[in-house]
Amino acid sequence: MIVKDDMAQNAQSTDIVVWEDRYGTGIPLIDYQHKELVSLTNQLYKACLLGEEAVQTAFKDAMGRMVEYVRFHFGAEQKLLEAIHYPDFPNHKKMHDTLVGNILEAVKEQKEGKKFVPNNFVRTLRDWVFSHIAIQDKKYAFYVAEQKRIGMLTDQQINSIKI
Repeated sequence: MIVKDDMAQNAQSTDIVVWEDRYGTGIPLIDYQHKELVSLTNQLYKACLLGEEAVQTAFKDAMGRMVEYVRFHFGAEQKLLEAIHYPDFPNHKKMHDTLVGNILEAVKEQKEGKKFVPNNFVRTLRDWVFSHIAIQDKKYAFYVAEQKRIGMLTDQQINSIKI
């Protein structure tokens, strides 16, 4: 995942985060969902580039999709982590809960008409998605790989978890 530093990017290159395979967890469904989170982050960023009036509508729509998808993804990931008895599950869930709270706060602030909410929020989201997937989710990916290596978990078991 390549993270771009400046919101004032060239209009030709409008993605703020670019997925790279090295950020994969090795769990296809989770990786697919992470790619969708990256896509939604880019959609929010692109909405910020549309100008003040358009930002209000486009950002609101993109934020609605993000809220819905984040809740869906976190629910799926948390079911998986519980099912595989991931030892750091409580901390991981707490990080998820914090982001959901931040998203809901940004939605509230945006509805109240606070300036710079979209731009600031997209930067925060970009940084969170990057660090969470690249660092925190890699931790459970290593746990899964280790559990598979020692015969405590199989791909079939992972794929049979109802998430």
